[in-house]
Amino acid sequence: MTQARSYVAGLVTGVVVAGAVAFVGLKATAAEDRVVPAIAPVQAGAKMPEPQVKVLLENAQVRVREVTFAPGSGDTHTHPWAHVGVILTKGQLAFADAGKTEETVNFEAGSVGFREAKVTHLARNPGKTPMKVIEVEVK
Repeated sequence: MTQARSYVAGLVTGVVVAGAVAFVGLKATAAEDRVVPAIAPVQAGAKMPEPQVKVLLENAQVRVREVTFAPGSGDTHTHPWAHVGVILTKGQLAFADAGKTEETVNFEAGSVGFREAKVTHLARNPGKTPMKVIEVEVK
């Protein structure tokens, strides 16, 4: 194994392990007491701007993406692989799995979380500042 490949493999392993461990103790709090149905914008015919996605690394084992949620941006999507998300900027994101109500969460920079593969969910930025996330998807 080359030195660069070994470094990337070690880095990804560290991020995945740290994410899995931190998922249990993720320090995120609900931003508001209100609950909004996840499909409300779609049913009302409103179209949210989509987040900007940049693939930073992709090979046979992983895909690493940088996702930037501008204020008000979001989309409903399905990740093909389980992934760890690393929050780069302090702010809010709202999440809702298909058919469930939306939950708005405050994040600090450095927060991490884990999501299983093939789960469809809405992710959007209800805040007033951009949110940047690194997603490490394990193939």
